[in-house]
Amino acid sequence: MSSKPAMSASTLPIIDLAPFFGPTFGPADADARRRTAERVDEACRTHGFFYIEGHGIAAEAQTALREASRAFFARPDDEKLRIRMLHGGRAWRGYVPVGEELTSGRPDRKEGLYLGTELPPDDPRVLAGWPLHGANLWPDEPAELRPAVLAYMTAAARAAQALLEAMALALGLEADWFLRHYTADPTVLFRIFRYPPQAPDQDGWGVGEHTDYGLLTLLLQDDVPGLQVRTPEGWIDAPPLPGTLVCNIGDMLDRLTGGVWRSTPHRVLNASGRERYSFPLFFDPAFDARVTPLPQHAKTDPARVAADRADRWDGASVLAPFDGTYGDYLLGKVGKVFPQLLERVR
Repeated sequence: MSSKPAMSASTLPIIDLAPFFGPTFGPADADARRRTAERVDEACRTHGFFYIEGHGIAAEAQTALREASRAFFARPDDEKLRIRMLHGGRAWRGYVPVGEELTSGRPDRKEGLYLGTELPPDDPRVLAGWPLHGANLWPDEPAELRPAVLAYMTAAARAAQALLEAMALALGLEADWFLRHYTADPTVLFRIFRYPPQAPDQDGWGVGEHTDYGLLTLLLQDDVPGLQVRTPEGWIDAPPLPGTLVCNIGDMLDRLTGGVWRSTPHRVLNASGRERYSFPLFFDPAFDARVTPLPQHAKTDPARVAADRADRWDGASVLAPFDGTYGDYLLGKVGKVFPQLLERVR
């Protein structure tokens, strides 16, 4: 574990997403959207990380989620294990104890509840046996958890679609480009993580260095710091800022833009002496969407692939050619995190 402290978070911008929730017919509205898109483009070209405010997720929904999550993780272990992920089957939903998720082959120091879009048993995707599709596993207590999670996921997915409109404009595309090509029926995965208190000299990261593998991550934090982001100047903190979400782009968006926008390594170390909660929502393409580069990035640059491979901690370039659906890509990634579950769905 590195003992080098992170620097301040002053280099991560805060972007107001409100122009993408209001009317868009007047010149002033269009100008506000353009300025927001320009800031998104700059952030994605530099750090790949930024904060957003004006995201439309009510404070009451955030509070309800935090309180219900704390109540769940405070339940006895035997209750939490009743909804263990191993009981979730092909849907890959449920509770994961500390140490059972791997990052770069090493166990994380966190426990989690893994959730996703709630689908009934007669949904065609469930009947077809699609992995990562199905019903969530809910605990009996607290009863408030299910409505709090579903309300938050609905609001966060709406914020993600708005942010993708800004991203499309930033890339010189029509505002609804991602919606038309990838996210009309998005793959939405949601996690609730609890990081136990961890001494600075204690071996192992809450989550080790990694990049996210999808399109877009929206992260709600509690008031306990721990997230760190790698920049060319070194690691910086991304502490909780009231009223904001942390946003970062994933490997898939890095791939679609030919490396113009970068997915950035990050990690978590909870040295606060308190438990830490985080709530990442992964907003990704439809499971059956074909992965193709954006129109202006259709050709693979071998030199850029080699440079990307040399820069990454795992030596694996996200820009290497890939032919398949997002589901094919996602299973290959998730299978490295939960190898025992991958064997069950093959």
